[in-house]
Amino acid sequence: MSKTDNGRQEIKKPATGNAAPTDAPFTLPEAMTGRASPAKAAVGNKPVFAYLAGLPQPQRGIAESIDALAAKTLPGLQRSVKWGMAYYGIGDGWCFSCGGFARHVKLMFINGTALEPVPPMTPVGMGKATRGVELESLDDLDEPLITEWMKQVTSVPGIGGARKH
Repeated sequence: MSKTDNGRQEIKKPATGNAAPTDAPFTLPEAMTGRASPAKAAVGNKPVFAYLAGLPQPQRGIAESIDALAAKTLPGLQRSVKWGMAYYGIGDGWCFSCGGFARHVKLMFINGTALEPVPPMTPVGMGKATRGVELESLDDLDEPLITEWMKQVTSVPGIGGARKH
């Protein structure tokens, strides 16, 4: 791997099947390198849908399933892109986030230590009370449990205060 001038990582595609070998690099989206994506902070459905659409598979399918589950579970759902990830909430403050990374999607619940059961993963740099899960495939998506966590986390204070439209 090498870095391009804009900080994105390039990797060379391996030759597959009967195709002629190629050394042509392709650029890995920033969200897939383990760092936050370059998605600009913006409130609303449109920027979140654009962020999700920009993820490669299987991360895109996982993140879109989480988004659909949130929309079905939480009346009055609000969306935003912050810190290179999709954020979700109702009322005041953001309650959970979803972001695509190289081998998984991180679903992080702000104030996740208040959930029952407490999600297993403690993310680095997202606050002492944040907990979540890393999903590598749609098979990892435990809809009943995640639905319960979404309902629970919206009953505790989120972060960021009132959202402006």
